[in-house]
Amino acid sequence: MVAVALRRGIVACMRTLLSMASLCLAVVAQQPDWLLDATPYVAKAEGTADGRELTLDNGLLRASLRLAPDAALTSLRVGTVATEVIRAVSPFGRITLSGRSWPIGGLQGQPNHAFLLPQWLDAMQPDASAFHFTKWEQGPIEPRFAWKRTRPAAPDAVWPPRGVHVALHFAPPESLSHAVAVTVHLEIYSGLPLLCQWLEVHNQGATAIELDAFSAVQMACVEAESRVDPLRIGVRLPNIHVETDFAFHAMTGRDAGAHCIRWLVDPRYETQVNYERQTRCLLVVGPDIGPAQTIAPSHSFATMRTWLLPHDSDDRERQDLAVRRMYRTIAPWTTESPLMMHVRNSDPAAVRAAIDQCAAVGFEMAILTFGSGFDIEDDSQANLDRWKELADYAHQRGIQLGGYSLLSSRKIAPEGDNCIHPETGKPGGQIFGNAPALASNWGQTYFRKLYRFFEYTGMDLLEHDGSYPGDPDAAARPPLQKGFADSQWVQHRIIQDFYRWCRGRGIYLNVPDWYFLNGSNKTGMGYRETNWSLPREQQVVHARQNLFDGTREKTPSMGWMFVPLTEYQGGGAAATIEPLAEHLPHYGRMLASNLAYGAQACYRGPRLYDTDATKDLVAKWVAWFRSHRAILESDVIHSSSRRADGRDLDWVLHANPAIDERALLTVFNPTERAIERTLRIDLAYSGIRGGAMVTPAEGPAAKVALAEGTLLLLPVVIPAHGVASWVFSQAR
Repeated sequence: MVAVALRRGIVACMRTLLSMASLCLAVVAQQPDWLLDATPYVAKAEGTADGRELTLDNGLLRASLRLAPDAALTSLRVGTVATEVIRAVSPFGRITLSGRSWPIGGLQGQPNHAFLLPQWLDAMQPDASAFHFTKWEQGPIEPRFAWKRTRPAAPDAVWPPRGVHVALHFAPPESLSHAVAVTVHLEIYSGLPLLCQWLEVHNQGATAIELDAFSAVQMACVEAESRVDPLRIGVRLPNIHVETDFAFHAMTGRDAGAHCIRWLVDPRYETQVNYERQTRCLLVVGPDIGPAQTIAPSHSFATMRTWLLPHDSDDRERQDLAVRRMYRTIAPWTTESPLMMHVRNSDPAAVRAAIDQCAAVGFEMAILTFGSGFDIEDDSQANLDRWKELADYAHQRGIQLGGYSLLSSRKIAPEGDNCIHPETGKPGGQIFGNAPALASNWGQTYFRKLYRFFEYTGMDLLEHDGSYPGDPDAAARPPLQKGFADSQWVQHRIIQDFYRWCRGRGIYLNVPDWYFLNGSNKTGMGYRETNWSLPREQQVVHARQNLFDGTREKTPSMGWMFVPLTEYQGGGAAATIEPLAEHLPHYGRMLASNLAYGAQACYRGPRLYDTDATKDLVAKWVAWFRSHRAILESDVIHSSSRRADGRDLDWVLHANPAIDERALLTVFNPTERAIERTLRIDLAYSGIRGGAMVTPAEGPAAKVALAEGTLLLLPVVIPAHGVASWVFSQAR
């Protein structure tokens, strides 16, 4: 009887546990995927009644802070399974004043740096040498700078981002003789697992202080892998995307932060699996050089901002979607993406003709390209008047007008206005060979000319080539620059201030560098320029390969492509489209390829069309793009697309669950034969479930059932060198 009762008890217990598990799973299942519906995930900050704890939480990311006996980040959990990111307590950062380093907050005495048990916190003690927490304040997120909207952006673009800002205030340790205070700023955003952190140093004394260096973030993260042996081939880093607004010299976010985002070994982590204790799992963010800034009495200094995006999955598609959501949230101007022509001739008659052609076919911007004769540095009244008149004419036709300027990769006279190499004491040896010094007399005059040009002419765009790439400068250039130690920070601040000013005036910025978080709109999608000298049939395959690859880290609107209407760097007649009317099929394929990916190319030449047939071709593709613009500028779903290889069909799928046109598929046939195929297209990221309304470019819509809830089996027949598209919406 006892055994029977025991068995019955066990069965009842198991049923209870299964019921509880089912309930938990049901709760998780009820939570929408934030990549499909982010509205439930609202950011908030809450402190405990006893003042010892503070949490920043949006349902996707939860940051837990201990405030007593000192402040420290003790947990950072991401995703529905609450994956822990933090394994040990660290200071929020460090500042170096007059040669001595001081930590900001933190606790000491953690027994094991592989993991952090909550019961250990009560026994841990403040670092006597650290700045100590005094109080915290909460408020809304403020805009980093102004954004004037002068062209269409994404329908859901919001500025400033929705979320919560918390300021943690710290007083100096007794051993610090200066009257200095530090504020740690934290922001958590609604709708995505993103945290921002930066420091502000306040001089509350009567004399100036010298800030030699700083780390704006210091975080002991859970390692991405455990390898016993020496780390010889490759290192997998923690599953966090890290980015700052102190970014330059790259066309990807990761590379642009290489000079200030460092994953280091943690000497405190004695129990790690790696025998040599070389696991890179300590995140430290701060400039390699300087900033060597003097903070005057009653003044403050703010570090760069660092955004931390812990991924909720190892799946590449989800990670890419998360990064692109981040840019749309903290740099929404990147969703502006006008159709643009690169005009090769700055003669007023040629410019007017290009403006007229843009207006006739639906283009939105004309850019005076490199080699056109456009000279933004000519500050004569005649030149300013000339371009004001042309800008006014463009605006009357509904076209925006801008031009090109080369900055960094050139040498100017006199030599003293160029960056001085710290080893040779001479110009030369910089990233692009030579670079003007932005704090020099020439550099300051150059930027004064740019400010004046846009203020006077009302032009709408700057294509800023060779933007400041991070070259240090060993020369003293008073009153702006002391020398090598502060030169990188000073020069970056000069160009940052200009780009932010442009954003506030609505001036579009094409910049071949990663200045998105400081106001730039677009960079190169990613291509090799000499490939535009290849035969036309090869160019079009390269174009779709570049578009597929470039839209992983960038949204379609963040990258420009290139279409050489006239010869570009060689290749002769086989590489060019002019005369346009003689190469209409290729011209159409280039238009279709770029617009189907939602990307804008620089159509470089003297004209967009030469005959009525050419005009009709361009206008047709522009009209198609503009009629589906919202979905075409939405995310590319790479796992449901196929990269071009020239041997078979390739296709691109866009998805956006927040609009009526949930998805759009475009299929290309680059071969000489017709291809019939049934494509398997997963519409999961479109939010379509159960059944879809499928609307071809030509023909009636049809209701189609989806296999496994989201899988569409789509029969297609694509003629040789053909293209076809379908729009998908939720079936009612």
